[in-house]
Amino acid sequence: MKNYFIKISLYATLILLITNCASKKSNTITASKKDNFLKDTIVYVPKDKSERKNFFKDSDRETTWVDSIYSKMSVREKIGQLFMVSAYSNKDSVHTNEINTLVQDYKVGGILFFQGGPVRQAKLTNLYQSKAKVPLFVAIDGEWGLGMRLDSTYVYPWNMTLGAIQDLSLIENVGRNMANENKRIGIHFNFAPVLDINTNPKNPIIGNRSFGENKVNVSNKAIALMKGVQSQGVFSTGKHFPGHGDTSVDSHKALPLIDFSKERLDLVELYPYKQIFDEGLVSVMVAHLNIPRLEPQPNYPSSASYNIVTNLLQKELGFNGLIFTDGLAMKGAADFKGPGDLEIAVLLAGNDIFLGPENVPAAFQKVETAYSEGIITEGRLAHSVKKILHYKFKAGLNKYKPIDMANICNDLNSPQNDALHYKLYENAITVLKNEKKILPIKDLDQKIAYLKLGEDVNSNFVTTLKKYTEVTEVANTNIDSLNNELKKYDLVIIGLHKVNKTWEKQSFTDTELIWLQEIAKHNKVILDVFTKPYSLLPLTNFDDIEGLVVSYQNSDISQIVSAELLFGAVEAKGKLPVSINNFFNVNDGLSTEKINRLGFTTPKFQEIKPKENQL
Repeated sequence: MKNYFIKISLYATLILLITNCASKKSNTITASKKDNFLKDTIVYVPKDKSERKNFFKDSDRETTWVDSIYSKMSVREKIGQLFMVSAYSNKDSVHTNEINTLVQDYKVGGILFFQGGPVRQAKLTNLYQSKAKVPLFVAIDGEWGLGMRLDSTYVYPWNMTLGAIQDLSLIENVGRNMANENKRIGIHFNFAPVLDINTNPKNPIIGNRSFGENKVNVSNKAIALMKGVQSQGVFSTGKHFPGHGDTSVDSHKALPLIDFSKERLDLVELYPYKQIFDEGLVSVMVAHLNIPRLEPQPNYPSSASYNIVTNLLQKELGFNGLIFTDGLAMKGAADFKGPGDLEIAVLLAGNDIFLGPENVPAAFQKVETAYSEGIITEGRLAHSVKKILHYKFKAGLNKYKPIDMANICNDLNSPQNDALHYKLYENAITVLKNEKKILPIKDLDQKIAYLKLGEDVNSNFVTTLKKYTEVTEVANTNIDSLNNELKKYDLVIIGLHKVNKTWEKQSFTDTELIWLQEIAKHNKVILDVFTKPYSLLPLTNFDDIEGLVVSYQNSDISQIVSAELLFGAVEAKGKLPVSINNFFNVNDGLSTEKINRLGFTTPKFQEIKPKENQL
């Protein structure tokens, strides 16, 4: 293809001390971290373009098909290919009719599905495809599987959890499973992996979506996930270019500022992109970010910047795959220009596909006018449309077949998913403290108490603990009474259980912090946090905690595996993907002894039969 380029009492005092101290320490460490980035000695070693891997090679037959389709297209049909519209399978017939209209009248080239269910989505996919003259791309934001968006489907661990795993083959297996589930319901693009390096613990939108704060770890995990996905014929989309990991603003709500030097951006944020491009990544999603060192025009979104999308991404980094904008209805973009003017700007910047436009009819009309007036040239339009058609051929859309509706839910919920899930947690759960080898718990005759902190469920953890020895659950609304009750126990296990869906709010409450410190001061304690590792940031002292375990998420499987680890049925293998103030660094993680005890990680898998109205 020819290249055409045109122009994100006592306790109250203690609370204040803990909060203020933690805040000061956190700010100091974050600042020093940012200063230290330029001392990073790990640099990208460029490969010759001929050495870059290619999962989906061009062929003469492909080029012939693309040229044939393109030559028969009207201008409206060509423009339509640039649009990928947002769709839902949990909305009513009004929404379905709106999407049908966009497919039939505006010839849109793709659908991005959000919330709904797998059977309903498959039915709608078949419906929308039947209305399209050129088969549609179908995409989903499935960073940890279809379950991120759809009910009755599988949810894999967060990227932050996967970031603790050292065995990259397991991450590849996750990618393979995700891809096969995508294919089963007609999805061609999974908008993953996330390549953002989460160097800001307070990042409001990336957080657990990142593999961590270390660029090498993020690169390795992202590449492994991408290889797994693309090996099964599904396309991966790396995001959010050129890097959304060190922001304090959510680009859905406003335009984040990335005020770093070009040197820092090149050394840190761009590192994963350079690595994954060499490994054959098919597509990239460009973020809405204000980056003055890369785009000097004030408050100019990266997605609309020719300097960033064309000069940096395509020319300097040599990326020639498909380029998506991030959602154009997001405030980081929508506040910049209105419908139509925004689409023209991002196309001229070098993007290929308008993702989630706010108003397709208005945007379509303005793009059509810009073409007729020569603002968008035939060469510029052909560059992106032919690229889109090439990838439609690679996706098999030259021989489109409707989705087979039989046994969808059973196919998407294989027992093998749980088997992999157990292995993932066996390799992710991280031990950060093990004073006097308190782990694994060997003495089953000692008196053990369990105290739950947090508002979420803990039943699988407690049930598994009790399979090894007698464990007494304790609870009290008064800390003094509780400490008095705990005097009769030799060991106290404290579990922090927070709701996964509100990961950005996962932390100890002020009261929980006080209780933890008071209990640890007077008892031998193992603290097991079923939350993001950042929940440990407010703690200013770990001296009184003998055993510290990070289990990352509060799921059934994480609870079972973590309890097994405490009693030595499995060994600890995970490494911390982020740092915790000055106390724990990236890649910290202690190994523990595996002793001859039965594990419970081979459950009798039960067939999943979702309710009819959930599908």
